[in-house]
Amino acid sequence: MKKFLALAAAAVMAASVAGCGGAETGTETGTETNTNSDLAYIRDKGNMVIGYTIMEPLNYEDENGDFVGFETEFATAVCDKLGVEPEFQLIDWDAKESELSGKTIDCIWNGLTITDERKENMSITDPYLNNRQVLVVKADKAEQYKESLDGAAVVVEAESAGDELANSDESFAGATVTAVDAQATALMDVEAGTSDVAVIDFVMASSSIGEGTSYEDLVLLDLGYPAEQYGAAFRKGSDVTDEVNKIIDELISDGTLPEIAEKYGLTDILITD
Repeated sequence: MKKFLALAAAAVMAASVAGCGGAETGTETGTETNTNSDLAYIRDKGNMVIGYTIMEPLNYEDENGDFVGFETEFATAVCDKLGVEPEFQLIDWDAKESELSGKTIDCIWNGLTITDERKENMSITDPYLNNRQVLVVKADKAEQYKESLDGAAVVVEAESAGDELANSDESFAGATVTAVDAQATALMDVEAGTSDVAVIDFVMASSSIGEGTSYEDLVLLDLGYPAEQYGAAFRKGSDVTDEVNKIIDELISDGTLPEIAEKYGLTDILITD
């Protein structure tokens, strides 16, 4: 009987040790690490889901229906160095932060203006493009709105830098501001006459309106609003950000990023230092 009890106790102890060893092995093989590491999470699943909206020349479809753009190619080059596949997912810009934190997407790479408020909620890369907000109006209204926006119907993308500007700068005090789902929609509203003025990124306006575009009768008013910078955003505390920053430096050094910027006419606003 005593021998039986001794053997039983030994078996329990062995099982306990094995259990402890299994838990330790699980940690070493990455079970716990993968839970806490965003980089491991993305690499484990083999792709990075990139949230975007249609915004020429950053992410858009060309005349052949191919998905192209500066940030499309930029993000693809980064994913290649990370060893994962890029998966681009169209999002509602107004819901971008909740989609990111909820892991519907892994990053926002689509003309994201870096602000202190956004840095509190997301992890953002070093800046790589300069930008500013501009007004887009019908050519025959340019002089009127250059002088005053009083009485103007202004359209902005919800939760964008243009939205923030139009609701904080005193030059818009006499205007009516409406938010829509995308900057592309804002341009269409001005073209259709639904709105008088669109507040959008210089980067988009400079390549989307004027001769040779679908908006030949629209012009850009650059009224000297504050300078901005673009960055890509990851989840708060994500370890992907530091890795991507290193890759961005590599893409600048080897000439890849300057080459992509030149292709889309963005050389003059590319940040390389």
